[in-house]
Amino acid sequence: MSASVKSYAAVDLGASSGRVMVGRVGPGTLELTEAHRFPNRPVRVPEGLRWDILGLYGGVLEGLRAAGQVDSVGIDSWAVDYGLLDADGALLGNPVHYRDARTEGVAERVWATVPAAELYAATGLQYAPFNTLYQLAAARGSAQLAQAGRLLLIPDLLAYWLTGEQGTELTNASTTQLIDPRTGDWAYDVAARLGVDLDLFAPLRRPGDPAGVLRPRVLEETGLSGPVPVTTVGSHDTASAVAAVPADGERFAYICTGTWSLAGLELDAPVLSEASRAANFTNELGLDGTVRYLRNIMGLWLLQECVRAWGNPDLGELLRAAAEAPALRSVVDAGDAAFLAPGHMPERIADACRATGQPVPDSPAEITRCILDSLALAHRKAVAQAQALADHPVDVVHIVGGGTRNTLLCQLTADACGLPVVAGPAEAAALGNVLVQARAHGLVGDRAGMRRLLARTQPLERYEPRGGTAAWREAEARLTGRGAEPAAV
Repeated sequence: MSASVKSYAAVDLGASSGRVMVGRVGPGTLELTEAHRFPNRPVRVPEGLRWDILGLYGGVLEGLRAAGQVDSVGIDSWAVDYGLLDADGALLGNPVHYRDARTEGVAERVWATVPAAELYAATGLQYAPFNTLYQLAAARGSAQLAQAGRLLLIPDLLAYWLTGEQGTELTNASTTQLIDPRTGDWAYDVAARLGVDLDLFAPLRRPGDPAGVLRPRVLEETGLSGPVPVTTVGSHDTASAVAAVPADGERFAYICTGTWSLAGLELDAPVLSEASRAANFTNELGLDGTVRYLRNIMGLWLLQECVRAWGNPDLGELLRAAAEAPALRSVVDAGDAAFLAPGHMPERIADACRATGQPVPDSPAEITRCILDSLALAHRKAVAQAQALADHPVDVVHIVGGGTRNTLLCQLTADACGLPVVAGPAEAAALGNVLVQARAHGLVGDRAGMRRLLARTQPLERYEPRGGTAAWREAEARLTGRGAEPAAV
């Protein structure tokens, strides 16, 4: 390998699977290969839904062994969830899954102390029932929290096991509802009023900061030769994915697609207005102090759950049949919290259509078309509202992540938004992870340089909008009456 080309391992954990990818980066070079993929299967135990964090860590170790010698390791995952450590640094039980029911009704208790409007003005975070703040409120009085000496978000927990060093990465910390997006520091007043002990958290660190080196035992288990540094990346997978949007300039919207759809803008400052709160937009932190101004939409979770309920039919055939199904016959609100929990998704979609007086889809193809039309409609709404609320017009929508492989969804999103869509890269989170490591080691320049490298080296597909948007406006009106107020996620 050329001395000017280096290899980086990106540990990228999603809600349904984990993977270790190897990125080769050099002047004009950005290549990504999969070293190891492993399932992420939550486990329901008597006390609730839990992540199998030990299984995930085992998958990470296997992946690093398969990756071979690398110049650095970076870790990203989903947001909000955490592990608790005792005073000796030992894990106190498996981390609770964000879809666990323990946070039901908790937000109202929090708002009794810090009203929702004040909470948004201080943290800029959208309401979602699983935000870390609400999880901590739900855990108050539990034996585990009482014993805890440290709280580590999921990527930081894995980095700790790999290196023995503890930290709290900022882009992920900004999803806890305990960070002030204006300062990039803790929202001390909010924490004090709600009785959250910020000493539970390890010191903040930012993308590009060193996070230690692999411990001798880890080197032994993976067969790697030390020292191998671990580099802090945008450890919230959406932060890494947005860093890998191959945009030219600032007039773009992005949609990070997968289990969730995260649709919004990259801004220099948060939008903390009451109108922004009412529209349920979030201000999460990104690379270089940017703000990820976005809305959470239920995403391809809706289709994943239906496919599971149908016995895992061939997805390609299902999408081809959906493309032939009538357009916009029935739509549902893809931001509705009624779709958050697993199980019985086809029936819940049918119930939602019935409740709004629309035809009830009764075949897998019709339900799939309903889901994809509904996601495109939600994308349209989020992109339009983000532009208005932030006073930030866009000329193009970039779709990154696993949803780029769903060509029907990409085309429907272009049609719904009335804007061209550029789809790719599919492995955006892993690429953003790799590029931040490479930048920390001096191989790439600023964000614009990273994006130029992505545009030159990654396969991208462009979709032009077809027809007008009148049918989409009519479908939106079916759900809201005037197409203005989204349901809370």
